[in-house]
Amino acid sequence: MLLRRLREVMAEPVAAQARLDRIVMLIAANMVSEVCSLYVMRSDEALELYATEGLNREAVHQTKLRSGEGLVGLIARSAEPLALSDAQSHSAFAYRPETGEEVYHGFLGVPVLRAGNTLGVLVVQNAAHRHYTEEEVEALQTTSMVLAEMIASGELRSLGEPGTETAARRPLQFRGVPLADGLGLGHVVLHEPRVVVKNLIASDIDHEIARLNAAIADVRSSIDEMLERGDIAHQGDHRDVLETFRMFANDQGWLRRLGDAVRTGITAEAAVERVQSDSRARMMRSTDPYFRERLHDLDDLANRLLRRLVGRDLIASHDALPENAILVARMMGPAALLDYDRSRLRGLVLEEGGETSHIAIVARALAIPVVSAVENASSVVETGDAIIVDGDTGDVQIRPPPDVEASYAGKARLRARRQEQYRRLRHLPSVTRDGVEIVLQLNAGLLVDLPHMAETGAAGIGLFRTELQFMIAERMPSAKDQQRLYADVLTAVGDRPVTFRSLDIGGDKLLPYMPRVDEENPAIGWRAIRIALDRPALLRIQARALLKATAGRELRLMFPMVATRTEFERARSLVEGEIEYLRRTGHPLPSQISLGAMVEVPSLLFDLDGIARSADFLSIGSNDLMQFLFAADRDNRLVSGRFDALSLPSLRALRLIADEAGKVGCPVTVCGELAGRPLEAMALIGLGYRRLSMSAAAIGPVKAMLLALEAYPLEALLAEALATGGDPAGESLRPALARFAADHAIPV
Repeated sequence: MLLRRLREVMAEPVAAQARLDRIVMLIAANMVSEVCSLYVMRSDEALELYATEGLNREAVHQTKLRSGEGLVGLIARSAEPLALSDAQSHSAFAYRPETGEEVYHGFLGVPVLRAGNTLGVLVVQNAAHRHYTEEEVEALQTTSMVLAEMIASGELRSLGEPGTETAARRPLQFRGVPLADGLGLGHVVLHEPRVVVKNLIASDIDHEIARLNAAIADVRSSIDEMLERGDIAHQGDHRDVLETFRMFANDQGWLRRLGDAVRTGITAEAAVERVQSDSRARMMRSTDPYFRERLHDLDDLANRLLRRLVGRDLIASHDALPENAILVARMMGPAALLDYDRSRLRGLVLEEGGETSHIAIVARALAIPVVSAVENASSVVETGDAIIVDGDTGDVQIRPPPDVEASYAGKARLRARRQEQYRRLRHLPSVTRDGVEIVLQLNAGLLVDLPHMAETGAAGIGLFRTELQFMIAERMPSAKDQQRLYADVLTAVGDRPVTFRSLDIGGDKLLPYMPRVDEENPAIGWRAIRIALDRPALLRIQARALLKATAGRELRLMFPMVATRTEFERARSLVEGEIEYLRRTGHPLPSQISLGAMVEVPSLLFDLDGIARSADFLSIGSNDLMQFLFAADRDNRLVSGRFDALSLPSLRALRLIADEAGKVGCPVTVCGELAGRPLEAMALIGLGYRRLSMSAAAIGPVKAMLLALEAYPLEALLAEALATGGDPAGESLRPALARFAADHAIPV
């Protein structure tokens, strides 16, 4: 009866305060309580009395409690209900004379929760020493869902103290991990939007129970089917996640709570939201890391169940993307990002994803700023919220106040002017002030990368990641598919050179249509050239497609993750076999074929003379080389920052490669992230490197640096530092290089 009456009140065309007053009056009458009060959490974490039936009305919007203060503050902090027969004897009781509550003893308070976040506290009180039943606690929690929607909708925004916001709409600031440079100002679009439950109150409880049971059975069945599929039939992370889903989907305690919630008079979908919000509130406040890790699993399961209940048609369409959209997601694959309209995207915020993850690579190609490791990002935003993503610093501003938004708008204008300055440099020769020519090339992997050639004035493509075509496809690309892509790339770049990297899969680069191989250390496991040599058909098909696509012009192909000269020679022989086949069958061949090795595995440092004589060119993959040199996983935030690429060990290794390759006249390019940062690129030039390949966004800043640089004085500085041990204050030469740049007015 109460829920039906509340539904009627919610539909009345009255002011927000009048609606709140009616609601607390109805709750008090239904709960047979003299008092019902609603406290709303503000952006400053104060709890403000917004409405009351039974306490002094003059206290409304005057009484305020800090989070943790009094019984109301205790409930807000713990996110747990509290029922007391004698509230005034509780140690946390805080007496506020303006409310007139000193005559009330019985106290029942519940948090007003949404997505596990506390938006307020709902309280009923009785003069008698009343013992509240579990059913009464449950009923008040159910009622609080209606108030949670009112608060979250912003309907109460005008009622509070001027200049304050409710906690549901408060500005939030996060510091994540920047994955792709840039600055985006726009509005939130949830990649997998939460289902917003509009229909809260049931008209037929038996029907809702039946709907809930059917949806649970459907979810269980879909999980069982996935577990039986061949691609995850063996043990591994995929199976472990689904086994966890199945465990939760069959948990009797969770299922009982869902059923009990429906029996209080709410719909099946409202029950799922209610139980999940309560579970989320407890798990978010848990100090046990296991429970916090399971939070995402429960969220995923609840979302699956909600979508079964309300229908998939409520999921936002990619076609409905607004202008200035900023995607917020727990995680995404590169194919999912490419489904969106690039012209409307301004940024991406992820809860999970590393600097060298494939989504980051694609985002850089699309020039979309990305920030990752933003905990619970998808749970604290609503579709349409204002949001700012700073891919330079890793800052994410959600619902920013006007002064913050104005500051970032100014930064965006400054960045746009700087980008325009970089664009004006694109036609200038890449030559240092003392006449040293530096070849600046582009890292690419998709056709969407190629317009950046003209925008940046890049001299060619120093690294084309062929695996991205495989990763975003639903099935293995055929030889014709591959040949078509490679031909399109060559057509787009004209007469500029392209260096293709053979298929670099394995490790963290998994193909959805290939069986997963479980490894303890995948980064140093079965990947890249190791897969190609064990499954030679992969390399032979790709080599044949490349040879056909480059007929009449130079083919430059390099092999990744080469650990020994023998591996390179075996890969070369496979390519030579395809050359011989095409020659016999009368197919036109490339005018020149250059085969190179990537220097990523430290073992090659001890056979540089041999590999430099065997290969036509070398390319340094600095991302892998640095993580292997320091035994520090680049995707592990606990260790990835423990070494500096400008330290003595890494610079000496890089100097060794440049020197040994130079002795035999073997060209060397640096194509890892190191080449795309101005200070690090300056150090590479000082070590003798003359060919750098980087993301499109990095070419402008690096070119501005080298145009202001005199290379030979820098070479002398580095030669002395590497010989003597560098800065006595530490092993890194970063401070010394920064001083050199500042002293010579070099923009880094």
